[in-house]
Amino acid sequence: MDLASWSSNLLFISFIAYLVATLFFGGAVKGANSKETYNNSRWGKIGITITIIGFLTHLGYFFTRWGAAGHAPLSNMFEFTTAFAMMLVGAFIMLFWLYKTPSLGLFALPIAIIIIGYASMFPTEITPLIPALNSYWLYVHVSTAALGQAIFAIGAVAGLVFLLKNVDMTKKSKSSFWLEGVMFVIILTLGFILSSTAFSVAGYEAEFTYVNKDEQPGKMIYNYPPLFGLNEYVAVTPDRMTPLVEMPAIVNAKTLTTLVWSVATGIVLYLLIRLIVRKPIAAVFQPLARKTNSQLMDEIVYRSVLIGFPVFTLGALIFAMIWAHEAWSRFWGWDPKEVWALITWLFYAAFLHLRLSKGWEGKKSAWLAVIGFVIIMFNLIVVNLILAGLHSYA
Repeated sequence: MDLASWSSNLLFISFIAYLVATLFFGGAVKGANSKETYNNSRWGKIGITITIIGFLTHLGYFFTRWGAAGHAPLSNMFEFTTAFAMMLVGAFIMLFWLYKTPSLGLFALPIAIIIIGYASMFPTEITPLIPALNSYWLYVHVSTAALGQAIFAIGAVAGLVFLLKNVDMTKKSKSSFWLEGVMFVIILTLGFILSSTAFSVAGYEAEFTYVNKDEQPGKMIYNYPPLFGLNEYVAVTPDRMTPLVEMPAIVNAKTLTTLVWSVATGIVLYLLIRLIVRKPIAAVFQPLARKTNSQLMDEIVYRSVLIGFPVFTLGALIFAMIWAHEAWSRFWGWDPKEVWALITWLFYAAFLHLRLSKGWEGKKSAWLAVIGFVIIMFNLIVVNLILAGLHSYA
């Protein structure tokens, strides 16, 4: 068995390990009848042990793929997203050992599972590095930026747990509306995985030629029925759906099509779940957060941002600008990814300012942490895939 096959198998083991560990963390939360049993649950200890095993196999995936590819697996959406999930789990393990709260694992690991599932929808083939990425700064810049975002993500998980415990879903309010909105966004991600799997199993393909933003001809294969056409597209595959709208060259019409199909699937999935449970989805998960310590969750939110902010600053701004100057002879160019990295940095700088100077704690802090994660996911999905730029995977 070659290294590429080993890496795939190790990632699959990690996926299963995280899934099993989630069940044990659920047992720790449901079975606890006091603060002591909640923090020192046998189920929780088994859960973190399985999580560590999954994290080690995830590391094994990362390094075996590195060996197979000859470069750090951070160069495309599949590689970056699986690395991001790995770092998220690593950040969770670190914080679990500090705070011993099973609820954090009960919500953090499913997010890691969804991210791995999201990554698996992209091409998994190992490809050589393009010349622009053939630099040691790829490892330094991308890995530290991803690690900073992963630590922020754990803060968002703690914020979500805080809100699930403290927002009254039985009453209509802005808080209950937006908390349900967060659950809706998570369901949309599941919609992407479900729709991608369905069309992949069906073997759907539609090929088009087009003209890119550099006025060069190209070919593109759609794996969804094409709602949006590429710039000056011409259909190659017969008997396939004709795009409804032609998009300008700066927009990746294939990815926009994928996004719309995913959102539509997610909406249908959300409505079906609501029809079955007959109450807001956030209300379904509230019992799992009932035994958590609100003050502890608030502290995890704050410490996650406090730790993640300097890491993200180094990776996404300082190291990024050094590499940009080396590659393009300029520190800053207002590329979409650069702009969004700056927006993310400014948001978390504002978070720390409001927390330290204005005393924004509790619900306000939790909401900011969750909004920050939405910004990160917008960067991962929309900026990377739809807006064509020097940094994007579009």
